[in-house]
Amino acid sequence: MRIVRFSGASLTFGVEHHDIEGIMVPVYNPARTVADCFKYRNKIGLSVALESLRDCWRHRQATVDELMEAAEVCRVASLV
Repeated sequence: MRIVRFSGASLTFGVEHHDIEGIMVPVYNPARTVADCFKYRNKIGLSVALESLRDCWRHRQATVDELMEAAEVCRVASLV
């Protein structure tokens, strides 16, 4: 497990709140998760980032616009 720190728009963008056993838990949406995979591709591997993009697209969990917006917030739009 690695801990990373976010601030500003990078911290709050793409947060969804889910009710899990009566507790509201903040979870990043699929588009934001893909963007984070590209942001940390050197730590987790480019193959993981590409697989997350393919999986997100295959299961239609996010649109191209959502993916690009998340990539812009995470400053990886040119990679995605």
